[in-house]
Amino acid sequence: MTILIQGGEVVTDSERYHADILCEGETIARIGQHLTAPAGAEIIDARGCHVFPGFIDPHVHIHLPFMGTHAKDTYESASRAAVLGGTTTLIEMCCPARDDDPVEAFEVWMSKAVGHSICDFSFHMGVTRFDETTPAALTSIVRRGISSFKVFLAYKGAFGVDDAELYRTLQLAKSLGVIVTAHCENETLVSERSRELLAAGKCDPAHHHESRPPQVEAEGVNHLMTFAELTGCATYIVHLSCAEALERALAARKRGVRVTIETLIQYLVLDKQDAERGGFEGAKFVMSPPLRDVRNQEVLWRALAAGDIDTVATDHAPFDFATQKSMGASDFTKIPNGIPSLQERVSLLYTHGVLPGRITLHDLVRIASTTVAQTFGLYPRKGAIAVGSDADLVIFDPAARSTISAATHAMNVDYSAFEGWERCGCARDVLVRGTRVVRDGTCTDRVGLVGHVGHGQFIARTPSHF
Repeated sequence: MTILIQGGEVVTDSERYHADILCEGETIARIGQHLTAPAGAEIIDARGCHVFPGFIDPHVHIHLPFMGTHAKDTYESASRAAVLGGTTTLIEMCCPARDDDPVEAFEVWMSKAVGHSICDFSFHMGVTRFDETTPAALTSIVRRGISSFKVFLAYKGAFGVDDAELYRTLQLAKSLGVIVTAHCENETLVSERSRELLAAGKCDPAHHHESRPPQVEAEGVNHLMTFAELTGCATYIVHLSCAEALERALAARKRGVRVTIETLIQYLVLDKQDAERGGFEGAKFVMSPPLRDVRNQEVLWRALAAGDIDTVATDHAPFDFATQKSMGASDFTKIPNGIPSLQERVSLLYTHGVLPGRITLHDLVRIASTTVAQTFGLYPRKGAIAVGSDADLVIFDPAARSTISAATHAMNVDYSAFEGWERCGCARDVLVRGTRVVRDGTCTDRVGLVGHVGHGQFIARTPSHF
């Protein structure tokens, strides 16, 4: 298939210029002025639009058995939501239970994705225990094309690893050239504070925050940084939410610790008061780490603009409000954690970041595409607009306006955390490896969706030592 994108403004992490882009097969073949379309080529008129490299979400949950239930999305629904929102590649957290065989778990996660996705995908391999069989198992998974692990310093007795397991995981990762992504909260403090709150009758969603306040996250970050410093392993802090945790991470970076920092779109636009809504409405906003005091939003935005925070993800974790969040109606510790946000990340970054001047268009590309690709071994195949790169492209209409609603989103979940919010801009046309998967889209449920399930491919990534 040959596609010529004409007249758009190309925007990368460092450049901004008007040019035509010729896509042949799965890659970008030419970039230049006034290119001539070959015979039979499809032409996309991008005048008045930005042309971005496809956006990459580095932190999603699709197949997720968790807290006695299961996340609602499949790859069919999640990849629809992704491409409608301009995301062309997902990196999912593969999260086996502590007793699961890692290789078998990896095969399960792969089976849920291969042949079922519209967009491309990869995985972070969760390490939920470390014993004598673990090094061989993880090495075999790395050889399959995985260059990142995931550890939890939370969820004691479930996904969480102890300190010996953490140390050995980082040592192995260092030897393999693998980056370790980490959920940073002190699990003992979370457990003890939760017990105290429940004993005092403080059981509603509003008290979830007090079970894991900023100091608990900051201590988790500091803990990881100590282990990273001693092992020399490259680390990636997922879903950093507050100033206290950021301070610890930047202090470690200043002394030479190899750390990349991610925040989430919801921390930038929602706050602690959302989780304190009455009538159990706050349960819609329960996640870990929790939404923070509103003062943290500007801290995070400034850190993004300065390059101190490197990426913005979603930690997409869709659980129905009516039938799943309600499991914690009398005990906040039983509310399945997570917010559905996969479809809205790019438009919310544009609406609440670019338009008010908090970040630039270059920042948008950097934090939601290019740095992700560079960090996780996808660049320059992904995250770039360059000859030879995959033709993952988003024609973004900055003049479009729409309203976010669960009634029109493509995610398989019964509520939106951003219900009724006005959205500026949309991914009008989206290409994944040279195939148009969205045509004249409006960022809403299936409108403009032309991509077929099964087009998306597993993207193998090679760590630095292989």
